[in-house]
Amino acid sequence: MDIPNMGVPAKLADRMSMAEQHEYLRARFSRRRMLRAGAVTVGAVAVGGALGSGTAFAAPAGPQLLTGGTTSGIDGSLVAPIGRHLQFGPEPDTQFRISWQVPAPVKKPFLRFGKTPWELSHKVQAEVRALHTPALTPNSQPVDQYYLHVALEDLRPDTTYYYGVGHEGFDPAAQQQISTLHTFRTAPSRDHRWGKVYEPFTFTAFGDQGVSAHAAGNDHIIKAQNPAFHLHAGDICYADPAGSGTDPDKSVFNAKTWDDFLVQTETVAAEIPWMVAYGNHDIEAWYSPNGYGGENARFFLPNNGPDPRQVPGVYTFRYKNVGVISLDANDVSYEIPANLGISANKQTKWLERTLKDLRNDETIDFVVVFFHHCAFSTTVAHASEGGVREAWVPLFEKYRVDLVINGHNHIYERTDAILGNKVSKQVPSGATIEPAKDGVVYVTAGAAGRSLYKFDVPDTYEGHENHQDEVKTYYWSKGKVKTPETIQWSRVRYTGYSFIKVDVTPKHLGQKSVMKVTALAEDGTQIDNYTILRTVGEGWDSDRDDDGQGGGWGW
Repeated sequence: MDIPNMGVPAKLADRMSMAEQHEYLRARFSRRRMLRAGAVTVGAVAVGGALGSGTAFAAPAGPQLLTGGTTSGIDGSLVAPIGRHLQFGPEPDTQFRISWQVPAPVKKPFLRFGKTPWELSHKVQAEVRALHTPALTPNSQPVDQYYLHVALEDLRPDTTYYYGVGHEGFDPAAQQQISTLHTFRTAPSRDHRWGKVYEPFTFTAFGDQGVSAHAAGNDHIIKAQNPAFHLHAGDICYADPAGSGTDPDKSVFNAKTWDDFLVQTETVAAEIPWMVAYGNHDIEAWYSPNGYGGENARFFLPNNGPDPRQVPGVYTFRYKNVGVISLDANDVSYEIPANLGISANKQTKWLERTLKDLRNDETIDFVVVFFHHCAFSTTVAHASEGGVREAWVPLFEKYRVDLVINGHNHIYERTDAILGNKVSKQVPSGATIEPAKDGVVYVTAGAAGRSLYKFDVPDTYEGHENHQDEVKTYYWSKGKVKTPETIQWSRVRYTGYSFIKVDVTPKHLGQKSVMKVTALAEDGTQIDNYTILRTVGEGWDSDRDDDGQGGGWGW
């Protein structure tokens, strides 16, 4: 039987919010076709034991997307888990989230973990989040996907754990499955910081990955850096190649791309927490009014943002002396406004509260913010997002964020230090800055694996310097309007697949902690580096402000 095209007509979609598109699509399918019986909700399952200071449990992470049968009809010995990926909880020293996928329904999915591969007696039942994608075009087939999650709480800090995932008929503790075990390591405790210095550590970041040989190549180089965690700045797998926040008539959405992505990423993410932000290609209208229902099924992110129901990709965590914030730039995007204003300004208010808290935290030296749409970029494709500049850049400057990481533009580009949309200090490769006095540097690291964009001016990077004093470009203003501008802040540009690694060296009180940012091409070649310094104990004084605006830096 022929199935009519089920997308939202393009002209109509341009005038609809994501919630309106979702309701339109629901109306096109009967409830019988969209929802299936047999949903499974696994509540909190307490597990006592000596591995942590208290209990570990599997807990639901928000609204359930359980729309397919999940527990019957399959011989579990014929089904192997795939796509393992780790995420931190809000406190990485005691909280981990382990996620994976099975290609077919299984019975009694679980996780085993312990301190050695021969001690995996701690067994935790998994939460099942099943996702049903209807047939969207006459030639497509419906797709059912099964994602499994476990939240581990009260783990011991600075400890390596072994884990394996399984189900009835597949036990990772069995001799024939022992090769499927992996490890994760909790962060050192954040208690009693003074009097000791954390060991140096590394984290990595990029955006706009997708599924490709280049994406896999970047993953391999990232694994070689042995990072404590990885930041993905959105546009995760490109199941929706259109990325307009709409679903045009000729949709090419392919839910199975997520299967390929999670298998590709498992080589790294099975042992390194893969912390994601959501980009425009991650808005998928089929699953929820905000477009993030599919993401909620696949990932188990911290839920400490302003409103996990509306902007689930907004959260914060703290690792050693670094505070990290993930934002949802779809909420402020003028270029792609499908979710513009979705948080009703809650996200921006939360951002300021969180920045202030981090700057008042004596255990935090550096603050890193990552999200998708670029605050400052000069490619011919997307350039800069005026909505980000209006809503968030003033806060980044007020609280002197140490590093801002974006994707969206499929290149590498780094700015000089910026204040007030102008260069406050030139930062050539190899330079050192102190954000408290010099301003904020923005990095676009969107060359993780998708097809590359280009600049209107030549590349300029380590060993191939070709600096331009001025670059003619544009930014997006309200109403999807391209507004021309001539800028001086584009310091490094590289049209090639790449990512960044960040090496952090904490120091004693009164000394300068160091954060070195290095950009690496997919073959490991260094294309850029600069160093950020922050005096330990240097904090935010709400009664002092260098520009009279209220609040400022105190030493």
